[in-house]
Amino acid sequence: MVRTLLALQGGLLRGALAQLLSAEHDIEIVGEVDSPRHLRAALLAQRPDVAVVEFDMLTVAELVRLAAADFTTGFTTGSTTDPAVALTAVPGADSTTPPGVGPAGADAVTEPSPQQPAAPPVGSLLVLVEQRRAGRLGPVLAEHGHRIGFLSREVPPGRIVDGVRQLAEGRVVLDPDLVVAALEVADSPLTNREREVLDVVAEGHPVQEIAARLVLSAGTVRNHLSRIMAKTGARTRWEAVRIARESGWL
Repeated sequence: MVRTLLALQGGLLRGALAQLLSAEHDIEIVGEVDSPRHLRAALLAQRPDVAVVEFDMLTVAELVRLAAADFTTGFTTGSTTDPAVALTAVPGADSTTPPGVGPAGADAVTEPSPQQPAAPPVGSLLVLVEQRRAGRLGPVLAEHGHRIGFLSREVPPGRIVDGVRQLAEGRVVLDPDLVVAALEVADSPLTNREREVLDVVAEGHPVQEIAARLVLSAGTVRNHLSRIMAKTGARTRWEAVRIARESGWL
């Protein structure tokens, strides 16, 4: 069975996808979450083989940190960076299991006994991306394309089912339309950190909350915003968001 976690904000989409995947004989839904703050706890508790994640739930930096973490073995990898530490920047993340993440409950975080089979060595992420956000995929594709699959949110539901199976088998899952869209986006004048700041600005958060989410000081966030507005020619941060989206930079 492919143990699958769903991390999608839209309840209608998440519910429909859960029902579709559950109907497959070889796929088991082990949890559903609807916000970034519950995602880390669910990954630790459920240790899925594949997590289907909505791209807009996370910044690129958070997605890269998740890709680098081996969540099927409790965030233990051979990396020089401790993934458990690397993921602490996920907003509001805590070590408690959120309500409704799945049937395994607290027992899922217990280390397996020697008699139990070891968890698979690597978990995978299947990321659903809106076509207009394809320009943001570059850093993740370049560094962690072997750990993450990317599909457009517009693909037929059956393609997502196939993607879950393919990732569980260690195969590459990549929507060619997303790659083409990413290549067609004009070079962005914004740095990765500036795009992350704008991502959070777009959610309507004030400077202090942006700083908390990205683990920055408020002064550093203001400096980023000043440079963003200078690069985009915007008069306000909201106008900067609009310009960046229309240009395919966000």
